[in-house]
Amino acid sequence: MLTWRRGRADSGRPEDARHSPGQLAAYGAQHILTMYGGVIAPPLIVGGAAGLSAADIGLLVTAALFVSGLATLLQTLGIGPFGSRLPIVQGVSFAGVSTMVAIATTGGLRPVFGSIIVAGVIGLVLSSFFAQLVRLFPAVVTGTIITVIGLSLMPVAFNWAMGNNSAAPDYGSLANIGFAGLTLLIILVISRLFQGALSRLSILIGLVLGTVIAACAGKADFSDVGDARLVAPPQLLHFGSPTFEVGAIVAMTIVILVTLIETTADILTIGEIVGTDVDARRVADGLRADMLSTTVAPVFGSFTCSAFAQNVGLVALTGIKSRFVVATGGLILLLLGLLPVVGAIVAGIPYPVLGGAGLVLFGSVAASGIRTLSRVDYQDNLNMIIVAVGIGFGLIPVAAPEFWDALPERIAVVLNSGISAAAVAAVLLNLAFNEWKFGKRPGASVLAAAVDERARFDNDVKP
Repeated sequence: MLTWRRGRADSGRPEDARHSPGQLAAYGAQHILTMYGGVIAPPLIVGGAAGLSAADIGLLVTAALFVSGLATLLQTLGIGPFGSRLPIVQGVSFAGVSTMVAIATTGGLRPVFGSIIVAGVIGLVLSSFFAQLVRLFPAVVTGTIITVIGLSLMPVAFNWAMGNNSAAPDYGSLANIGFAGLTLLIILVISRLFQGALSRLSILIGLVLGTVIAACAGKADFSDVGDARLVAPPQLLHFGSPTFEVGAIVAMTIVILVTLIETTADILTIGEIVGTDVDARRVADGLRADMLSTTVAPVFGSFTCSAFAQNVGLVALTGIKSRFVVATGGLILLLLGLLPVVGAIVAGIPYPVLGGAGLVLFGSVAASGIRTLSRVDYQDNLNMIIVAVGIGFGLIPVAAPEFWDALPERIAVVLNSGISAAAVAAVLLNLAFNEWKFGKRPGASVLAAAVDERARFDNDVKP
């Protein structure tokens, strides 16, 4: 495992920190447990829409795990111009699920795979261009996006805590919420009472203990473990050769553009959290890894890939910044893709238990955004309005999911992602208010004036 540590490894960078093999395995497993449910959800949904059998859906799930592992290794370790070499977990993205379901419902999986391949190539070509947009993401923009990432993920944690299946009779039951609360309590107690490595493993320990308690209460289902195959190597083009339909390609290209925006935001976010330099070249390397993984994924029977925001939150929460920890998680994902029986065990973690951990994880992402925003200068400018409108736009899909339905689908698919909506709003407002000099004058913002008055009041009341 330690032999992975090669390439551009500079001892002075936080992301190049070294850990023992045991720590790599433990911390890496914590990352995978955090995002496992998110990885298997897209193949389950899209496979169901395509009318696949349970066995074929199982192949989609293992392919998603395998591809996510490969993508994570490429992103963290890097090969030439591919990979940001940052602690970023790459996985099968949820962003394109609705588009893939629409394609699969009428044409099956073959046009889905074909559209992903073409859109992935387009994204690969555009990666360098997107990287030049780094200067458009100052702290007022990145802080807004980071905050929205955390806030937009909170409904996922709440849904997990309630049971994740609104049709289930126990959805939202006191028992489900109780297991989520118990998991949260375990994490908080460990974080408060213990120091060092044990405290940093609070999420993993909380998930394990929460699952054990749920199993003792008969709320954990491991029945699929006995039916799972021990070893299942990836099957290339199992669902047939891809087909290429213009409409599907256009729709998927829009998804890829949204993915590029979100991945750019995640790369900049993890750079802020880790405390390392992230320039245009590094962003481009990360986007190329993302798009290459997406382009290759259909060959293995999987879908678009992107950075996982919940794992960004885990880095912020634990303070474990090493990319080799996340690379170890990528290896675990790879093995899970080859060992369905192990994946079935991990899949047995009850959703309420995941919900308790998700509350801490996703909240920590929002807290990281607030910390970034605290460094922004709000005096004699319109930065307060940028933050206010950016967060407002980002929360529209969370608070009112049907808000943009009347717009053309090509526009709605962008705005229905809270992260991309916040990014578009914050970037455009930053350009208009800070970069565009025409008509600019000091003291233009009522909100900025209010901040000045509060600062003056604070100074006046000091003894």
